Amino acid sequence: MSEFLEIIMIVSFGASWPLNVLKSWRARTTKGKSLAFLCLIFFGYIAGIISKLTAESFKWYVLFFYVLNLVMVGTDLCLYYRNYLLDKKTEENV
Repeated sequence: MSEFLEIIMIVSFGASWPLNVLKSWRARTTKGKSLAFLCLIFFGYIAGIISKLTAESFKWYVLFFYVLNLVMVGTDLCLYYRNYLLDKKTEENV
């Protein structure tokens, strides 16, 4: 039962990441984004993955959702960097 509840939690947290990635892609700016927040979430998912891998008994399907969310946050971090460079380029042209 605890694994099921954990899956619900991680899916709930991760449900917004695809929309957030799409917003970052379309916005082409870092305005309204927090690099510190993204980094904290990214490292939190890494800690969760390590926790699952070192547990005496864990379910692979729970780990799948941690990895999926980590990939989404990592994608958003890459887009943050791209948008940061676009912001700098825009500032130089003004």
